[in-house]
Amino acid sequence: MRFVHTFARTISNLGMAAAIVVLLGMTGLILTEIVLRTYFDSSTYAADELVGYGIGAMSFLALGQSLDRGTLIRMNLLISALNPKSFARSAIEFLCVLFALGSSGTAFYFFLRNVIRNYQRGYTSETMAQVPLWLPETFIVIGLGIFLLQLISYLLRVATGSVDYSMERASELGHE
Repeated sequence: MRFVHTFARTISNLGMAAAIVVLLGMTGLILTEIVLRTYFDSSTYAADELVGYGIGAMSFLALGQSLDRGTLIRMNLLISALNPKSFARSAIEFLCVLFALGSSGTAFYFFLRNVIRNYQRGYTSETMAQVPLWLPETFIVIGLGIFLLQLISYLLRVATGSVDYSMERASELGHE
């Protein structure tokens, strides 16, 4: 189980690194667009589309690390009322993770199917950039795959009682 968690954490860190690279690329593209419009009365004619794809890629690539660090938004109203060491708390957490796995797995399946179909059919965006539509969706599939791996790791930790609910990751986030 420790191997799964270490592997999931490593892959999540790689996903976050990729999200940072995408952010830097988007920043460079926006700055280029500003310079082109301001000084050369020109444009890349693709910045808005590519930045939109970048935001999606960034968001999904960072999901795994967000789960690992406990920074995803959660609805803790019911769970926080339960004793952190109780069986009920672990059972509810387990069911929530199973639900998240099911819904994220479904999204993963349909995005993957769409990526394959767009690649096989050669679909491109209907803009001047003519971006192959499978490309931005591939980043979403990768991000969802990382998130699923992290969910499986978390599910195993919940099942074996390796999660410390009493802290709720407050010390890591500086909210003690």
